[in-house]
Amino acid sequence: MKFKAEIDVMPLEALLDPQGKAVTSSMKTIGLPEISGVRIGRHVRLFVEAADHQEADSMVQDACKKLLANAIMESYTYSIEKV
Repeated sequence: MKFKAEIDVMPLEALLDPQGKAVTSSMKTIGLPEISGVRIGRHVRLFVEAADHQEADSMVQDACKKLLANAIMESYTYSIEKV
């Protein structure tokens, strides 16, 4: 079966986010001072061939832990759906 995973990787809340801080500062400049607390991360979409949802979940978790997210600096969330 084929599954699609949508993964969001974000910097940990306790860490500084220089990109997010720069964008937050720019919001005032472009007339949007109401927007604050911007944090910049990344979104990854991938497809997995697996026997079932549980196997696909395990493979996506491995990919996140071993390659896509740095556990020291980032957290991740994901969803998986059959396609």
